Amino acid sequence: MLQAFRTPLAAWLDSPLGQRVLRAESALAGPVLDDVFGFELLQVGSWGAEGPLLRAARTQHTTVLAPWPDPGVTLCAALDALPFPADCIDAVLLPHTLEWVEDPYAVLREAERVLCADGCLLICGFNPWSSWGLRQAFGRVLRRPSFPPGTRRLLSERRLRDWVALLGFDVERVHAYFGRRGYWLKARKRVVSLTPVRPRRRVRRPVLVAAPEARSQVANARR
Repeated sequence: MLQAFRTPLAAWLDSPLGQRVLRAESALAGPVLDDVFGFELLQVGSWGAEGPLLRAARTQHTTVLAPWPDPGVTLCAALDALPFPADCIDAVLLPHTLEWVEDPYAVLREAERVLCADGCLLICGFNPWSSWGLRQAFGRVLRRPSFPPGTRRLLSERRLRDWVALLGFDVERVHAYFGRRGYWLKARKRVVSLTPVRPRRRVRRPVLVAAPEARSQVANARR
């Protein structure tokens, strides 16, 4: 599905403009990942040959997953069917991944599934209301190649806020960069606290028994 986008995207990232974007994103990666700890940080989608966004990671281990073999990719799998059990990943990074797939919400659902409670979701996106977004929109109307190459659609920060809220995340902060053409969105998976339900106390109802005198009076009256 995404194989056709690999070559033009890689060429664009190697261009001077693509390198400027990677440098701007890498500069923000440090502050964004500063409080992201744990064992595993999973990057879903290839972005840059050497994984530049993961250099600031503070987790014990990092994995780059993509649908195809690529420099820096350590695991190949479908993005909407991650080969991990539920609640096992400490942080998931989606570097513009949602802009290249057919069903971005399905990829988000998978990210929510594998994230543990209080896990961190990190999303890089291009702003559709910027000059790049307008260029991409006009390119679709005029049937020209998309910009950046291979993008299917650009998702606004507002739409992502709605989606992650529906999936049980709280947005912590959003960083704009590169003249507001791009943004980092950081969210945390809510911790669902279970309220223990105490068993209802059984109240014994009194058993009503007729008094002996009352019984004798009823018997005499029948006679």
